Amino acid sequence: MNILSLFKTRDGKIIVENFLSLSFLQVVTMILPLITLPYIIRVIGYEKFGLIALASSLVMYFQSLVDYSFKITAVRDLSLNRRYPKRVSLIYSRVMLIKFILLILALTLLSFIVYIYPPFYVEKELFFYTSLSLIGGVLFPEWFFQGIEKMRYITIINACIKVIFSLSVFVFIQESGDYLLIPFLTSSGLIVSGIVGQVYLHKNFRVGFVIIPIRSLIKAIKNNFYIFINQFVPNLYNNSTSFLLGVFAGNEALGVYSAILKIIDLCIVLLNVVSRVFFPFNNRNKSSFLVYKKIIFLLAFFGVTALLLVHDVIFFYLDLENYLALPLLIITGLSIFGYVLYDVFGLNYFIVNKNDKLVMKNTLFSSIFSFLLAFPLIASFGVIGAACTLLIGRLLMGGVLAGLYMKDKVCFGK
Repeated sequence: MNILSLFKTRDGKIIVENFLSLSFLQVVTMILPLITLPYIIRVIGYEKFGLIALASSLVMYFQSLVDYSFKITAVRDLSLNRRYPKRVSLIYSRVMLIKFILLILALTLLSFIVYIYPPFYVEKELFFYTSLSLIGGVLFPEWFFQGIEKMRYITIINACIKVIFSLSVFVFIQESGDYLLIPFLTSSGLIVSGIVGQVYLHKNFRVGFVIIPIRSLIKAIKNNFYIFINQFVPNLYNNSTSFLLGVFAGNEALGVYSAILKIIDLCIVLLNVVSRVFFPFNNRNKSSFLVYKKIIFLLAFFGVTALLLVHDVIFFYLDLENYLALPLLIITGLSIFGYVLYDVFGLNYFIVNKNDKLVMKNTLFSSIFSFLLAFPLIASFGVIGAACTLLIGRLLMGGVLAGLYMKDKVCFGK
């Protein structure tokens, strides 16, 4: 199947609609930080910005726990059962119950960590406001809309609320001491999005809440464990890189690293749109994988090239004069290729074909190796060491899966 023939089919039209919906949302998501990020950095400074990044990196561990792989497994289950209302209600109820249980566990553990570690306790309000984002993450049923391939609803709800809360930054953030309002506004926006999303879901899709036996919840947790490990373990080198950089090099160095990483993440966001649109479709139609692979690799190449060509504009916009900015941008930019390799061969090939355990083993090995490498690299080379950790981790994780795919293709002719 080639690209043009796919897009002429009914499924192809659904892909185009979902792609346009998510693309619009991601354009909004990209433009808003481009507007607010320079303003925030100028008002609160790189040190406070780094402190916010430190709190976010800690909370992200617990966000991965609360998500518990449902952004993949629930989407996969819904895409295969979306025509059966009773099964849809069962999947929805099971996912929400588990997420709320994990939310209580996450908030308890996070509170304990902040309480016993003095440097965190001093900034307890910052960690509290940042942790509220976990509630918004649980409430917003993004996985549901993606699974039933009705992604325009994600766009309508998220775009409107993100615009309102992002623009409020200019109203409320006026001096360095207002830095606490940034995580508060962000978390508030997520919670409001979650509430609106739940109301819209129940009103328009007639999803009922079903009481799930404890035995079924435990079974679901066990069945999704491999994917959970696969999603959680990358935090060892991803979030830990930011966390360790803040510890070893200070909040200002972390602020510079986080600012550039946000630019890199904008490129990844666009690539992620294509992945999220194709993932449920790839589960139903395995032949679409080759089309997806061509599209994502082309976009990655042009995205990285564009970032490097306009680096002067990026640094001017961020008011960034650090001499390490360019090598930092180059190294983190190249890590995009590692991300794409994992996304293509890990998520959209092996996981689609239910080789969850294989992907988990690769992720576990790559993440632990990169995590151990992070300590000497960051301690010795600071922000450059952090960027190298990210690059090595992503290339290792994606490269091994690409090699396994090629071996699979040669052996079985897939």
